[in-house]
Amino acid sequence: MRTRKKLNIFIPLVVLIFCGAYAKHRLIDNKQLPEGRLQDKAMDEISGISASGVNQDVYYVHNDSGDTSRFFAITADGKLRSTIYYKADATTNGVYDCEDIAVGPGPVKGKSYVYLGDIGDNAANRNYVTINRVEEQNSWDKDSIAHATQASLYLKYPFGARDAEAMMVDPVEKLLYIVTKRYDSVEVYTTPLNFKAKDTVTLSFHGRLFFKGIKPFKWITAGDISKKGDEILLKSYEKIYYWERKPGEHIWETLQRAPLEPTYKQEKQGEAIGFTPDGRGYYTTSEGVYSPIYYYPAPGRKVY
Repeated sequence: MRTRKKLNIFIPLVVLIFCGAYAKHRLIDNKQLPEGRLQDKAMDEISGISASGVNQDVYYVHNDSGDTSRFFAITADGKLRSTIYYKADATTNGVYDCEDIAVGPGPVKGKSYVYLGDIGDNAANRNYVTINRVEEQNSWDKDSIAHATQASLYLKYPFGARDAEAMMVDPVEKLLYIVTKRYDSVEVYTTPLNFKAKDTVTLSFHGRLFFKGIKPFKWITAGDISKKGDEILLKSYEKIYYWERKPGEHIWETLQRAPLEPTYKQEKQGEAIGFTPDGRGYYTTSEGVYSPIYYYPAPGRKVY
């Protein structure tokens, strides 16, 4: 009887452990397998990703310092659809150090705009950083080379130059967010989306955020706000941070609450994160030729 009782307990326990391990493999581990790869050598230092506001299954990515003023329209599995050039004026290449990209509303109601954050400043010695805004086009879904006219916004920090790699658009309050990269705590700044070309504006400061960890691994390298404005992501080299915004809450208030830290497969040099259009998941990718693209479900969101 004792042996039988032990077996009656042991066998269901083994089955339960097996089912749990299988479920973990299907629901968690498989989400850490690449959904695709960047499929063109020109995309070799990707530092930002954001979903199109007009074309289904199209995402925009861009290289950071060293590239010219351009960005790429790709599919979620990494196929290059279009290369879009714009004429920025920060350097002879057009941009100084483009570090993030976002898509959201702009000066004309009903239209969608791409915002390119030329905000990198490793030595913290730039007199100003630049946001380049271009209006989205449906034609960027086709295999082509396109040219766009940009409106440039010049931004100054109230307390001196900062290095930053995370730029986001809040579609609810029509604000552009910058979260700085370095030091023990990072800083949160905003400026209105409704700007005129060649405006020079001083950013508004909204507080500091502290994340546990060791520098430089905890430095903030990317961020995104969902299309509805109700979810926020920041990422460092080793972690992802996720918040859900409460009704009537400013994003900078949301960021002061403790975030969730969902599963993340650490990448070679992960500097890009962006929500899917429905906010139920997000993609990450990193620098390097043919870098993998990873998909993760958003915490607390129902996955279909």
